[in-house]
Amino acid sequence: MNATACAPSHPTSLWDSIDWARAEADVKRLQMRIAQATRDGRWNKVKALQRMLTHSFYGKVLAVRRVTDNRGKNTSGVDKVTWSSATAKWKAIGSLQTRGYRVKPLRRVYIPKANGKRRPLGIPTMKDRAMQALYRLALEPVAETTADPDSYGFRPERCTADAMSACFNMFARRKSVQWVLEADIRGCFDNIHHDWLLEHIPLEQRILRQWLKAGYLETGQWQPTQAGTPQGGIISPLLANMALDGLQQAIESLSPSSKGPRFRVIRYADDFIVTGPSSTALGHKVKPVVEAFLKARGLELSPEKTRITHIDQGFDFLGQNVRKYKGKLLIKPARKNRQAFLHNIRQTVQALRQAKTETVIAALNPKIRGWANYHRHIVAKKTYSFVDHVIFHLLRRWAIRRHPNKSAAWALRKYFKNVGTRQWVFSVSIRSKDGRKQIKSLQFATDVAIQRHVKIRSKAHPFDPAFTTYFQQRQSRKTGKFPALPLEGL
Repeated sequence: MNATACAPSHPTSLWDSIDWARAEADVKRLQMRIAQATRDGRWNKVKALQRMLTHSFYGKVLAVRRVTDNRGKNTSGVDKVTWSSATAKWKAIGSLQTRGYRVKPLRRVYIPKANGKRRPLGIPTMKDRAMQALYRLALEPVAETTADPDSYGFRPERCTADAMSACFNMFARRKSVQWVLEADIRGCFDNIHHDWLLEHIPLEQRILRQWLKAGYLETGQWQPTQAGTPQGGIISPLLANMALDGLQQAIESLSPSSKGPRFRVIRYADDFIVTGPSSTALGHKVKPVVEAFLKARGLELSPEKTRITHIDQGFDFLGQNVRKYKGKLLIKPARKNRQAFLHNIRQTVQALRQAKTETVIAALNPKIRGWANYHRHIVAKKTYSFVDHVIFHLLRRWAIRRHPNKSAAWALRKYFKNVGTRQWVFSVSIRSKDGRKQIKSLQFATDVAIQRHVKIRSKAHPFDPAFTTYFQQRQSRKTGKFPALPLEGL
């Protein structure tokens, strides 16, 4: 049946009339069949189903929606084209054809890193992004079925909180292992061997080869890409994850038996930790296995970020510090993460020293709320209070400097009010469109409640029908629309 048979003829109306629920259900059905074929080892059927999905109308619809609804929707590639209108989105669906498809070079830009260096980023064209999104729909069920159980980065239904919950489960017990290998891969996205990806990734080779070999334009000159996945591409994190899958099995197979201390792995993208019974075992037994595994893929460990640490000394992982204090495990926001956040706040306040109060509040609130929400599953209340204290004094200085001819007390009374039961709240009274008076206030980090995160089951993924009810329960628990249902097993 033609999906557009009953739709209006104008492209704008056609896009607006798409049945998104049906599109998602149709694609999900195909993805679950791909996952089942992967579990059965029927790779010819996997290939046939992937082709069916990448040529389907609804697959193309979801691919276009993904690249036109995300934050980069207004960022163009080398062709300077964006799909901002409904008409352009509808026409884009028809342009996603495999036959005759040619990838354009990436547009090279640089983004600053925390250490002062710059990270290269390649921006594909909108069409190339949409093609990557389409083929990702077909590849993701395979990746999820074959993924390492304790891999949490760039995977559906998983997040950093799951990785940190796994850390808690691993170290919290009194007789838990005491040593950890903190590992970081040097330039993971930039150095993965193309030959390894082309040999092991079950995706149409002609398309994958074009993405890997597209090159990039910098100052008008085309530069080739000899290794790595295109950073900035939608499919790149998935390819990197698949390149690192198998690391957990390689390390955990070193354990002599299921009894007693053994090696365990927790990975988030290219950052991972390995726990073991001693520093000697991690250094002499595990590290060589990791290095050999990475070398086969063209990768190596970063010497400055790879170290072996005792849990009593603690280690930073994903912006949080994991450490035992007299036998009790506490996970707190990492000092570097807190300093980076406050540095960003200082820069924002400095840049807005002449702005209106409501503009400052509008700029700071999302930053404070986002940072606090990231850490809301750990021991963060004291850090929240410290952050609120620092931000208060930043804004206090901001207020006093705006009025050099007034007293500090006058400036504080002007910008800091009593709101409800709280005193000294940075706020402003504004008029809404209907003329009503409203108080716009600064967000407190301490307003974010600490709540326990329920870790996802290690083997669960959304393309396995055995976990359909499980994910429905998790979604109900997150949204609060239904009573919380028991979630058993980790």
